[in-house]
Amino acid sequence: MDFALSDELESLQARTRQFIADQVIPLENDAGNTPHGPSEALRDELVGRAREAGLLTPHASRELGGLGLSHVEKAIVFEESGYSPLGPTAMNIHAPDEGNIHLLEAVASEDQVARYLKPMVAGHARSCFAMSEPAPGAGSDPGMLATVAERDGSDYLISGTKWFITGAQGARFVIIMAKLEDGSATMFLSDMDRDEITLERNMESLDTCFTGGHGVLHFDRLRVSEQDVLGELGKGFRYAQIRLAPARLTHCMRWLGAARRAHDIALGYATTRQAFGKPLIEHEGVGNQLADNDIDLHRSRLDIWHTAWLLDQGDRGNYASSRAKVGCAEALWEVVDRSVQILGGQGVTGETIVQRIFRDIRAFRIYDGPSEVHRWSMARRLARQS
Repeated sequence: MDFALSDELESLQARTRQFIADQVIPLENDAGNTPHGPSEALRDELVGRAREAGLLTPHASRELGGLGLSHVEKAIVFEESGYSPLGPTAMNIHAPDEGNIHLLEAVASEDQVARYLKPMVAGHARSCFAMSEPAPGAGSDPGMLATVAERDGSDYLISGTKWFITGAQGARFVIIMAKLEDGSATMFLSDMDRDEITLERNMESLDTCFTGGHGVLHFDRLRVSEQDVLGELGKGFRYAQIRLAPARLTHCMRWLGAARRAHDIALGYATTRQAFGKPLIEHEGVGNQLADNDIDLHRSRLDIWHTAWLLDQGDRGNYASSRAKVGCAEALWEVVDRSVQILGGQGVTGETIVQRIFRDIRAFRIYDGPSEVHRWSMARRLARQS
């Protein structure tokens, strides 16, 4: 694995970093930043700026108007985007759209590409992915899937309740995971403006960085046609892996940028703030925490780059992405937590953005599989290898 960046990639990294600094960070205190994520108006403003800068949806294929980035290239660019909570939204590489774009490029029919994927790549539409369900339905165990798709002639009638559906409010369409009468899982596509789909409420959450928040959706015999089946019948869980392994890693990339921002702010404060006759960084307790931050940031970046490299080699990356997801989620949380501690009162107030990053990043250890489930999955594989 070559760690050197090409001149082209270094240029793209610098351009992305400058865009975040000049065009995105100044909007962090915009009134459109709501408890349920950036408003649609703020999102449109951000997307417009990224489009003008030539940085919109860079992970999509060149045929669709993106930059066709490899996984390693995404690692570089996505980290820069994550330096602001608004960066991924601006560049259209936020969850769940980033993962849905990847999935639809791999699985969607020509008609589905035209109807759903192209408007999303162009930044004109948002999507959501309806998988998680309240008990006794599917959560960390997808095998408990309770939403059903009943055959009705050439159509399907979908019934069930989903929750923690990121971006549901304001999404133009939804990818629904439901089980057929034989118990197999299948993905379906549907426009969101259907009478049979009810957004019951938005859930209160620690994080505030996802446009549309996290919603509770109810499907009441939603009729979808055969043409709305995503891929093949019964292959929903297989397609979920196509989406999830890279999506776990892109979460790591974006949160690495956020943790680096928190560390940079804490470092700047520690080098200028005086206490007991000298800068904070010269006190061992503070200096050691900053050194630990640097260690965790570096290790996380190496883990991300290595897993991205494996994916670029054609590896499925399931085990490696689980390892990276757990390692990064926990290490980057520690980086942000230490940064709060170093900043003291400024860390727990809105005086800096670190408090917001602290709240946003906590959920990373839960979504796309909690750390405990990934460790359990890894342990099963280790047992098979012993």
